[in-house]
Amino acid sequence: MDNQQKPGSNNNRGLLIKVAVTALVAGLLGGGIAYGGANYISNRDTTSVPAGSNKSGTASTSNMKVNVSSQASKAFSNVKDSVVSVINLQKQSQSSNSLAGIFGGGNDSNSSSSSDGKLQASSEGSGVIYKKAGNSAYIVTNNHVVSGSNALEVIMSNGKKIDAKLVGKDAITDLAVLKVNSAEVSKVASFGNSDNIKVGETALAIGSPLGSQYATSLTEGIISAKKRTVATTDEATNQQTGNATVIQTDAAINPGNSGGPLINLAGQVIGINSMKLASSNSGTSVEGMGFAIPSNEVVSVINQLIKNGKIVRPALGIKYVDLSEISKSQQKSILKLPSSVENGVVVMETPSASTPAGRSGIKKYDVITALDGKKISTNSTLRDLLYKYKVDDTVTLTYYHNGNQKTTKVKLTETTSQLNR
Repeated sequence: MDNQQKPGSNNNRGLLIKVAVTALVAGLLGGGIAYGGANYISNRDTTSVPAGSNKSGTASTSNMKVNVSSQASKAFSNVKDSVVSVINLQKQSQSSNSLAGIFGGGNDSNSSSSSDGKLQASSEGSGVIYKKAGNSAYIVTNNHVVSGSNALEVIMSNGKKIDAKLVGKDAITDLAVLKVNSAEVSKVASFGNSDNIKVGETALAIGSPLGSQYATSLTEGIISAKKRTVATTDEATNQQTGNATVIQTDAAINPGNSGGPLINLAGQVIGINSMKLASSNSGTSVEGMGFAIPSNEVVSVINQLIKNGKIVRPALGIKYVDLSEISKSQQKSILKLPSSVENGVVVMETPSASTPAGRSGIKKYDVITALDGKKISTNSTLRDLLYKYKVDDTVTLTYYHNGNQKTTKVKLTETTSQLNR
């Protein structure tokens, strides 16, 4: 019976009595102390209220100071002046005044806009200053915080607003680098080694939840998982493009925290806050599931963005869809796949002869199932496997052509596409 009691049973009546008693006690504690009415009146003490001056009834505060210094507050103090709010400015073509932006993207609080084409604040997120060199300082934030911007502004920890320039961005890792004048920069953050974090250790998130009016808000939690795999989607098509390996934390991550730092108790940045899980696929509300891009990956990406302004990745040169998007009947009738093949990608167009896949003989409706012997699966997409290699590497593709399994060698070329392939 799973410890459930039927209505009317003795156990159930006992449970109801306990609930009632609890409610009664709670009511008494909430309202003060209650007594039996008649007995209270007849037995009460009749000592009178004293007369005279009320001057001695004044209250005062104590001069005693409590030392509440903690490692968390020290870590926060070490980093807070390097955390900024990032404002995404866009030209608006029509009048709007909506609060919808508060619950989307990077903050991301929407401002009213006019139809005259002037720049208006479209959304807000967070960022952290990590480098100061000469008269320049560099900020890391999320790509989705700056996406679509016509200009960018940064609000420093002292409240001053300054212009920012986009150095480079990468949609795949959701990272971007901005540059500002270093004259207003008093503090830069340092990166810790995300491989060294432990599940259960304290994690602190700093940022501007719901916008700059709550700038440098601090939340505390723990590391819930070091390497959690979550699906990533393309913002334009809303299709899954791969998987990201991220840090999971229960420190509160709210809209506007995007791009801000996740730090350890040493005051080191161990991740860049990027997303949170608000509900499950079934619609169940979720709390305490935030995700941050590990600092080791952040450092690798932002160094490339500083150097090249973009991330160069290897490419096959194909357009494809996941096999799961093709009906079982068409997998059999058109692709002629054996029933044992459950995962892979379907090439939707015969690639150009100038592409790696085209030179290797890949054709339309071929189904690629493995790269260098590593199978494509629900947890390891083609993109995940491909991006482990470098430009000019040669890999072996396993694929099916008209139902027959084949292999071919492919020399990878470079792409700067944000959409993989």
